Amino acid sequence: QVQLVESGGGLVQAGGSLRLSCAASGLTFMIYGMGWFRQAPGKEREFVAIINWTGGSTYYTDSVKGRFTISRDRAKNTVYLQMNSLKPEDTAVYYCAADRRGAGRTTSSEYDYWGQGTQVTVSS
Repeated sequence: QVQLVESGGGLVQAGGSLRLSCAASGLTFMIYGMGWFRQAPGKEREFVAIINWTGGSTYYTDSVKGRFTISRDRAKNTVYLQMNSLKPEDTAVYYCAADRRGAGRTTSSEYDYWGQGTQVTVSS
């Protein structure tokens, strides 16, 4: 049974930092591309960051470039999202997702597995 379990969300003031983690089990983590998405109330789920199966390629949505960093630890079967200089508009439920084709993709429908999400709230 595949499981993706996010953690690390919480309430933080604007300008602060959080690190999200996504622990994967039940799949061959090292071959999967991984992505982070987010969904704010009343909005559609949007792509935030992706990392390919080797960890050698990453890509970010424009609004988080220079502030967020995605990384992965193969030994721990975990993908991370380091979020710095947080803004109130970053408030959302953050989800990690796994892409068996290895690339990591910006379209949510192309992912095979999803976590349950973790809430990030940034106060002004």
